[in-house]
Amino acid sequence: MVKETGYYDILGVQPNATEAELKKAYRKLAMKYHPDKNPEAGDKFKAISQAYEVLADSDKRKLYDRGGEEAIKEGGTSSGGGLHSPMDIFDMFFGGGGGGGGRRRGPAKGKDVVHQLKVSLEDLYNGATRKLALQKNVICDKCEGRGGKRGAVEKCPNCRGSGMQVRIAQMGFGLVQQIQSMCHDCQGQGERINPRDRCKNCQGHKVARVRKILEVHIDKGMKDGQQIRFSGEGDQDPQLEPGDIIIVLDEKEHPRFTRSSTDLIMKMELDLAESLCGFQKTIKTLDERTLVITSIPGEVVKNTDVKNIMGEGMPMYRNPFEKGRLIIQFNVKFPDKLEPAVCLQLEKLLPSSGKEIIPDDAEEAHLMDYDPHAHQHHNHSVYDSDDEDAGGQRVQCASH
Repeated sequence: MVKETGYYDILGVQPNATEAELKKAYRKLAMKYHPDKNPEAGDKFKAISQAYEVLADSDKRKLYDRGGEEAIKEGGTSSGGGLHSPMDIFDMFFGGGGGGGGRRRGPAKGKDVVHQLKVSLEDLYNGATRKLALQKNVICDKCEGRGGKRGAVEKCPNCRGSGMQVRIAQMGFGLVQQIQSMCHDCQGQGERINPRDRCKNCQGHKVARVRKILEVHIDKGMKDGQQIRFSGEGDQDPQLEPGDIIIVLDEKEHPRFTRSSTDLIMKMELDLAESLCGFQKTIKTLDERTLVITSIPGEVVKNTDVKNIMGEGMPMYRNPFEKGRLIIQFNVKFPDKLEPAVCLQLEKLLPSSGKEIIPDDAEEAHLMDYDPHAHQHHNHSVYDSDDEDAGGQRVQCASH
């Protein structure tokens, strides 16, 4: 039992959610409410990141389940105290940002750009190539990333090229405070270009927005949430090494099959005659083949029985000739009613354990359909009838 479910509610999962369910929920919500795509959802993005960071860490999750958000704020986990920034969590989850151990050599790397791509189970089974259109920044080819004519770029005289302004504010009692803010003249760039000399193509921004078509190759056996990385295809900047474009596969729900690693799971309904007397059924596979399965007469398939076909599951990633299992869960549909004459015939045909010996003092009980709410109502009606039988008179114990 958890003390509160706030973090679970933010991610839209149950308190018993697995690690895989938490990752899937965070991935979908973080991409939906990322500030680059949804600038007005900053608080929502922060809440999603905080909830995931706590629940994804086993120690913090135990602490949260016991004491709620207050316990997290007070700390006390072996895995560390404070929480990371939302963008750090996003970069760690998607493997971006150029963070990690050691310093980078050469220019700093720009941000990675993450896109979600919905794919069907058929795409993951057969492999597919999908085209994805997106917008990205590229260095302006007219000014070669200078933003204007040669020699037109000059150091901002207001901030002296730092991009920041320092202002002194009097606090009273002889105290002063230094306030640092972005330079308004150059918008934090540290340089400026005379409007007459600005590049007409990029308006002095040094980069231009273009439409890019990416061909995304989905290999057989890829999984939901798997990433396909296009190195150096992110937004370009004259001062930065381009980041990567990361495509995250999002598997759509399938009407017949459910995937579990390399296994495929399906449900098959049988009527009672097929269950007892055998059947022959067909299954349409994800690559449009038709499989025939047979249960011979005398082989009884019971309700909830599970059988499998080897080698008809999902192909293994990078080894597509090896496949998992196709698992079939059987559901036997019983008739609602039978004619008495049919019952007599079935009694003769089906094996019987013999008739029950009923004692003389046995009481007749009425069997009816179960209703979870009827028991309480029935008890009330029994008490009501007892009150009525008493005729409204109450008997009180005599006091001495």
